[in-house]
Amino acid sequence: MTFCLDAIQIKPEKNKGIKNAIILLHGYGGDGNDISMLSLNWKRHLPNTIFICPNGPEKCLINPSGFQWFDLTQENTKYILEESKKSEEKLNEFINQVKKEYKLSNKNICLSGFSQGCMMSINLGLTSDDEYNCIVGFSGKIINEKDLESRKKISANILLTHGEKDEIVPPNFLLAAKDFFIRNNVNNETHLIKNCGHHIPVEASSIALNYISKKFNNS
Repeated sequence: MTFCLDAIQIKPEKNKGIKNAIILLHGYGGDGNDISMLSLNWKRHLPNTIFICPNGPEKCLINPSGFQWFDLTQENTKYILEESKKSEEKLNEFINQVKKEYKLSNKNICLSGFSQGCMMSINLGLTSDDEYNCIVGFSGKIINEKDLESRKKISANILLTHGEKDEIVPPNFLLAAKDFFIRNNVNNETHLIKNCGHHIPVEASSIALNYISKKFNNS
């Protein structure tokens, strides 16, 4: 099947069936290849998992060699929200294609992302008709709390990690997200990583791998 978004796919080793999928969403100006690096270590511990890393639907206006889930060249919050919802629609179409191709349901899928990809993962997970296995985000935030609260359909299992020295998406957004999850009855686990900026350190990757492994094993 041809998916509606270009994507890198890292399949299990030969003779290993596909039981689960991790959909990895890159950050602003990145691409599927960037975020696929997480699979290099994770796949050894998740032998029946396919990793699918789509490119955003638009070329990044600031970095034309990369992609974006929504435009950030304007600071208008209404515009940003509208653009992010367009990507939600495209990603939902993409995920439905993935589920059909590999005969999976939401309970077999982890949504994960970095920065802008984390923001998309949170929105997708909480506005879905059916609960995903888990949502794992790095260095992100909730795009618009009021909007998400009005559209939230289900709970979810969410893990967020964030660098305490992040200057791109300041760590106070981690605390704000945690507060939102508590107020809206969303199961959550958060980790603030010391001496870490806006990237995914080994510590955060390991925390995420352990979390996903447990969730897949319990599904």
